Amino acid sequence: MRPTTRTLFNYWNEVRAGRLAPDRLEIEPSRIAAILSETFMLQRADPDSYRYRLAGTRLCELFGAELRDRSFLDFWRKEDGAAITRSLCAVCEQGAVGVLTLESGEGPRRRMELEAILLPLLDGRKSLSRVLGAMTPVLPHGLPHPPLGPCRLLRQELVWPEGWPHAFAPVEKAAREAPLLPQRSTRGLAVRRFRVLDGGRSTRKDDGD
Repeated sequence: MRPTTRTLFNYWNEVRAGRLAPDRLEIEPSRIAAILSETFMLQRADPDSYRYRLAGTRLCELFGAELRDRSFLDFWRKEDGAAITRSLCAVCEQGAVGVLTLESGEGPRRRMELEAILLPLLDGRKSLSRVLGAMTPVLPHGLPHPPLGPCRLLRQELVWPEGWPHAFAPVEKAAREAPLLPQRSTRGLAVRRFRVLDGGRSTRKDDGD
């Protein structure tokens, strides 16, 4: 896991303090100032609609657009949309953590591989309608860079930090009652008692310029 995504997971995990997820109002930008330019927040309107509420400056530069109010799915290939939506539904309905590896561009000199993390947040109504996330290049990559085109999904993984999926209905109860915690790990997502791997490509051949 990249430093940016690991840092955000560790902060989210600390704030939730054994609950299903922290409340969005508990997230303090000053605590993640070093990675703020690569973080974002999504709002779920329905199971197929996830829009950027906030997006860091580096992400807007990478995509060459202001992301606020845009759909998260606007920047993915249509054929990957269903798989991405399934991950987002698991985050918002079961309290999963999603880890995505994506790629944009063609040719070894233009291709960029990125890692993204999706973390559930409770809203004021105690439903998981917000997603806290971060997206960062897998390898060091300075700007400027051509705006990223439609991203290809290479790999995705769903992780339940407590070891099991939660049903959506008892979210409010689960938020109040801390579930049985698995053994702690200083490596954050290194403790994965239950996970699902889905979609993407395991190998690829570089294209020529």
